[in-house]
Amino acid sequence: MSNGTDCGEAPCFAHLLVGGHPVDPDTLRDVNRFRRAERQRLYEVRKSFSPEQRGAATEAIIRDLKQVTGPLEGRRIAVYWPMLGEPDMRPWMKEAHSQGAQILLPEVVVKKQPLQFREWQPGARMARGIWNIPVPAEGAIGIPDLVISPLVGVDDECFRLGNGGGYYDMTLAGLSPRPHIIGIGLPGCAIPTIFPWRRRPARTDGAVAYRRPRHSEGEQPQNRRNAAANFAGFE
Repeated sequence: MSNGTDCGEAPCFAHLLVGGHPVDPDTLRDVNRFRRAERQRLYEVRKSFSPEQRGAATEAIIRDLKQVTGPLEGRRIAVYWPMLGEPDMRPWMKEAHSQGAQILLPEVVVKKQPLQFREWQPGARMARGIWNIPVPAEGAIGIPDLVISPLVGVDDECFRLGNGGGYYDMTLAGLSPRPHIIGIGLPGCAIPTIFPWRRRPARTDGAVAYRRPRHSEGEQPQNRRNAAANFAGFE
């Protein structure tokens, strides 16, 4: 019971922290607005491709991805089921599985919580998950050592702009040891910056998109065009 001097609990300022760091709320608002606008613009770019153009770009991505990943036998690889016009990596998934890789697909179990990854193989029975995204109806839960991550946009520092739910960001940040992360995007997905907040956005180790090599480990931006042997990307 209050004695008349109790003013209640101290105010919580957690909403002004990103990754444990204080953030000016006006700046955070502006960055979120920018990202929403860029995301919508990039969706429109993605939708502008004909099926033939999308197919040709995806074939190029798969061809270059083979040069990036190296031997796949024994790898635990998280891929994705295509949605919203994303490159369809299912042919590559089948080939990787035939080479002895364990293929994992992301699954939303609880909204606003990290993803889990469930084993997939060709012919696996699929079920409709949250938002009707197909997920394996059965299969072991695994932890990937390689993540092939879809992206809406990717910036000059290899920070990934996703669909806005934050699932990949929170999931990849919590995996230990950290897996190798390669972003996958269609032509036009490159942007100068997503204005990343410290370590909050998912940073890929490379991006296979459509015409400019990208790399994020120890290289200056002006030198990324020389990284084709490590991360063949195109924009």
